[in-house]
Amino acid sequence: MRMRALVKSSGLRVGTPWIACWRLCAVLLVCLGSVRNARAAATLLLEEPYSYDGSFAGTGHVAVYLSNVCSSTPVILRPCGDGETGVVLSRYDGIAGYDWIAIPLIPYLYAVEKPEDVPLFADTKLVAFLRDQYRRDYLESLAPDRADGGTPAGNWHEMVGSSYDRTIYGFEIETTPEQDARLISKLNREPNIQRYNFVKRNCADFVREVINFYYPHALHRSIIGDLGVTTPKQIAKMMVRYDHHHPELEGADFLLPQVPGALRRSKPIHGVLESVMASKKYMLPIVVLHPYIGGGLLVEYFGHRRFDPSRNALIMASDSQLSAPMSRDQRQTFQSRMEEMSHDALLDAPKLDASKTDASEIDAAKPDAANERKGKDVKAWNHVQAGAQLGLDASGEPLLRVHSGDDSALVGLTRTNIQSASESAELAARLMEARLRQELWTSSYHKVSPKDVERDLTLFRQLIEQSAKASSNASASATAGLQ
Repeated sequence: MRMRALVKSSGLRVGTPWIACWRLCAVLLVCLGSVRNARAAATLLLEEPYSYDGSFAGTGHVAVYLSNVCSSTPVILRPCGDGETGVVLSRYDGIAGYDWIAIPLIPYLYAVEKPEDVPLFADTKLVAFLRDQYRRDYLESLAPDRADGGTPAGNWHEMVGSSYDRTIYGFEIETTPEQDARLISKLNREPNIQRYNFVKRNCADFVREVINFYYPHALHRSIIGDLGVTTPKQIAKMMVRYDHHHPELEGADFLLPQVPGALRRSKPIHGVLESVMASKKYMLPIVVLHPYIGGGLLVEYFGHRRFDPSRNALIMASDSQLSAPMSRDQRQTFQSRMEEMSHDALLDAPKLDASKTDASEIDAAKPDAANERKGKDVKAWNHVQAGAQLGLDASGEPLLRVHSGDDSALVGLTRTNIQSASESAELAARLMEARLRQELWTSSYHKVSPKDVERDLTLFRQLIEQSAKASSNASASATAGLQ
């Protein structure tokens, strides 16, 4: 209550994510695996839809992160020890016959064990590589190799590296060690046998049951808004409402950005009725033939739409700090700085160019010059990365070996190894430029932390300077050789 009073006196709206700054920073430190939170919490993770779900139903996925609960195996829970950061519990169908699976937080989000191993720019090939590496190390019992030693099919990959596919919203509520202990005992004691059913026992039903175990009747289905089906958006909406009615629980909301890269961006999340009513071919006949029912559904539909999980959400930056979403003015400033650096560096196609891209492929009409350049740079780097050989350095961080004819060069893929492990600063700068253009993309910049863009611009400038220095040294050596 004291922190909420301070927020109110500062002019910020009470009940929004702008609460208890010291506490929120601690939440994010936990989320990035830096330290164990001093207190227990349950965080509902609302995950945007992607792929077929994004194109059709659009209901997304939901899981629950428990900061004070860890696991001995993916299906046996225990209290966390010092330095441990908790697990994410989620329900998917078809995973070794189990109803729920527990995955440590960082692997669940990024398919790596440490925050410093998260790549700066992801594509399908890299994500599959990281997921399979983690599976072979920790999930063989759930998803064993195929008979030929290859990667198995199935939904196991949905539980590893979720942030490559989706933007994720976190809605956190305080718990106690005693509540955590009772949940651990309950889930370990009861049979963990697959119960998935889209209508009655889906992922949202599981999270609803977990949160209601801590706080009975906190979450419930929407009989009208979701036609009786529990949906991720509905229980997130209920979570926010419950938090606002119980300020003593010190709730918090935040956004985990989708990792920049060549994977398609996730879509806004919907409820069941939203998906149906958004289509005029369904909405108009209902209203015309059944005006009373149709009118009631429309009222519920527009009421359901008012809940926007991204509204005012603080962004979790890669340095474990919170920041406000990027503003339009900030984006324009960042865009100008990046264009100036890129122009001054004359970053044409890299000497080690693995791209076979036809210019006609990437010269498709775009809304403006910046968007056109973004499409070219991201697609060009995607071709380079897709044609390269993936590996891990001595610290376990991902890197690329880019080939061109008889030449090759290593390129570090993380914030900590892109300078130390890269043999070509020019290629590394190309990677950073692709990342920046993805972050500053007009349709998604509001889901990016300005702090991350600032750090990326600094790193981009350093790589450009390294590239210029290497080029100058090479020219001097060549001149000396001729003399």
